[in-house]
This record gives sequence, C-alpha cells and structure tokens, in this order.
Amino acid sequence: MDRRIAVIGGGAAGMMAAVQAARRGAEVTIYERNDRVGKKILSTGNGKCNFSNELMGADYYYGSGKALIDTIYKRFGIAETKKFFEELGMRIKDRNGYLYPASEQASTVLDVLRYELERLQVRIHTEQKVSSIVHKQDTMIVETTEHKKQKYDAVILACGGKAAPKTGSDGTGFNLAKKLGHRIVPAVPALTALRCEEDFYKRVAGVRCDAKITLQIDGHPVNSERGELQWTDYGISGIPVFQLSREAAYALRDGRDVTVKINLLPDFDKDSENVGITNSTSYEEFWAARWAKQGQQTMEQFVTGVVNKKIGLLFLKLSGIKETETAERISQQCRKKLETLFCSFTVMVRETNSFDQAQVCAGGIDCHEVSEVLESRIIPGLFFVGEILDIDGICGGYNLQWAWSSGSVAGRAAAER
Repeated sequence: MDRRIAVIGGGAAGMMAAVQAARRGAEVTIYERNDRVGKKILSTGNGKCNFSNELMGADYYYGSGKALIDTIYKRFGIAETKKFFEELGMRIKDRNGYLYPASEQASTVLDVLRYELERLQVRIHTEQKVSSIVHKQDTMIVETTEHKKQKYDAVILACGGKAAPKTGSDGTGFNLAKKLGHRIVPAVPALTALRCEEDFYKRVAGVRCDAKITLQIDGHPVNSERGELQWTDYGISGIPVFQLSREAAYALRDGRDVTVKINLLPDFDKDSENVGITNSTSYEEFWAARWAKQGQQTMEQFVTGVVNKKIGLLFLKLSGIKETETAERISQQCRKKLETLFCSFTVMVRETNSFDQAQVCAGGIDCHEVSEVLESRIIPGLFFVGEILDIDGICGGYNLQWAWSSGSVAGRAAAER
C-alpha cells in the first residue's frame, strides 16, 4: 500500500515536497489555507521570481540550521533545481548569477509546479486550516478547523514563518510544532526596511543612491553592505538595508541601541575597489579642490552634483549652513561638519518594518531538533521544510532555493521512510 503523506502548506517548499513524494509513489494531500496554492511565489522578485542563485552555500544563510545547508544542497542543490524546472518546460534566464524564469513571470514558476501536481494526482484541499496534528504509534492524525480528521503515515509541515501573513504565513506552523514538543527560536522580520527616529525623512523620501551602510549595535560596527539605498518617509530601505535588517531586528528585540552609519561617497572608502574620483584622489583632496574651485558659488550650487540634490540640501541644513551663502565664506568648522555628513551620516533605528512588509521571517523551529533529512528527532514521521525552520538567507534567490532543496529532501525521505 502506498504511503499516505500530508503536506501542511501549499507554498514553494510544500509544493516541491508534494511533487517529490508523489514521484516516489506516495499518496499526497496538500492542505492550504488560502483559496489557491503558491500565492506568495507570485510576489517574489517584484513579480519576476528570482528563484535561485549560482553562488550558493552556508555563508549566505543565518540561523540554527546554517550547518545543515551544505548537507541538504549536496542532496538537492542548484544543478538539480535547474534540471527540475527545465524538465517541467521552464526556460531559465541568468542575470549575473541571479536565476529567473526566462518569461520574467513569477506565475511561470507557479504554473509549472501546479501542472506537475495535477499530473501526479496530488490532492489539494484549499481553504483548509489545520488545527492539530496528533502522533499515535506510527500514525499521524491531521485535524482541520472544520473538525475533519485524516490519518497519514507522515506529515510535512510547510506552513512558512510569520512574514507576509496575508499570504498565509501567520505563525500557525510554529504553534503546531510547539504542541508536538519542538522549541521555537523567537521570530523577527527579516529582509525588510528600517524605521528611524529623525524627523527629516519626508524631505528626501523617494531618493535612491549608491551607499555603503554599516550597522552599529551599542555603538560598535557589526556588518556592512553596499548598494542602492532607498530613502522613505519613515527611514531607510533597499537591498543593503534588507541584508542588515535581521541583525537589527534581533538587537532591537533585546533592547539594544541600533544605528546605521551611511557613507554616500563609498568610492573614497579605502576598502572600495574603486577608490576616489580618479585613481589618485583622496576624500580630503576631493573636498579641498571643490572648496578652492567653487568658492564663488552659493552653497546650493556647491553641493549640486555631489550626490542627489535633496540629500545635499538636507546636509546643508544639518550643518547649519544657509543655501544662499557663498562657499568661500563658510567656516572651517562648518566645512568639516558638511564633509563628514557625506561619508559618515548616522541615523538612529527605532524598529524594523513589521512582518506584513518583511520578505522573510528569521527564527523558527530549532534545527538541532531535526535530522539531515529534516525529520523531527522528537516525532518520527514529522518533517519540516522551508521558512518554518530557523534558516533564512540573504536577498538574491537564497530563500527560494532553500524552499526547493528542503522540500525535495524531506519529500523524498517521507515517501521512502
């Protein structure tokens, strides 16, 4: 008799787990609380679905499961993922290592998965929320909120974490796992924007600029990123901010002081590959030349062309300099203050954006409690995949790759156990 497997959650990891289990002869049922599966996939990569990355490995991940990454990816990694989707008919586009469907439509990824689920005759129960999972001897009993019960040989929890709760990831999976005896690492929003204390943000909202940003906790630098910084009406956003938001979120949760130092002229950074405007120009020389050559200009004219003009005018105000003053009349003290703002502008972080705006959730089921095939060490026949585990990656297709790999490994193991 075929093994009966329930997959709780019809997102990326859940669908992949269902496909792999069904391909190995299991009778698979997906329980999805939304009116359709794969809802969250449609919003990934701004609707284009950056589903993986050619640069892959544990260094791009955080959490108690970091040590599991390379083990899982040896079983099902990038090559297997590409082959899987190509065999389903999806052409792949490589943009500097970032992998997308050639159609540039996230719906393509979802469609080929749905077609394969249909071909494999996987049962899909939509608008079905699981209220409890009970383990009795070698059987798993799944009960929905409508009090419908069904017995299975194995259950794969793929409910997600808490990010984007409108798509179904509202922490329900954590509650189910906790009732079965698993420890949950406290969850915080990750890959999200930072809300800051200062009152000037509406003046520069919408500005995008190249910057190096450094996260500081209790005054000590802990991590840096460079990329396109986006200024919002409440703080800062953009990929470099997203990459640092996880550490910021945990520090804020612990009541620590969190600041971000912003360098808007990162090419002058000694660690930069492109030092200076010219190969021989230092930061000090750049400003000395500017004060000397443009001394007759008003300060509004003087800051024009250094970075986005809105930022330049903001820095004038913060330096106590009037826009109408001529550059040659500015005191050395004010000059130094202005120069410092361009390379070392520090903002105070009050909080991260909520789970509603977060791309992923950090935290989840403690990975020390799962095996190398993601089976519970507490409840035999119970598996975990995707974001429900305490594993989260940086921007760039890493979280979807974890979904594909974890789903594949657990789905196969559940069917073959």
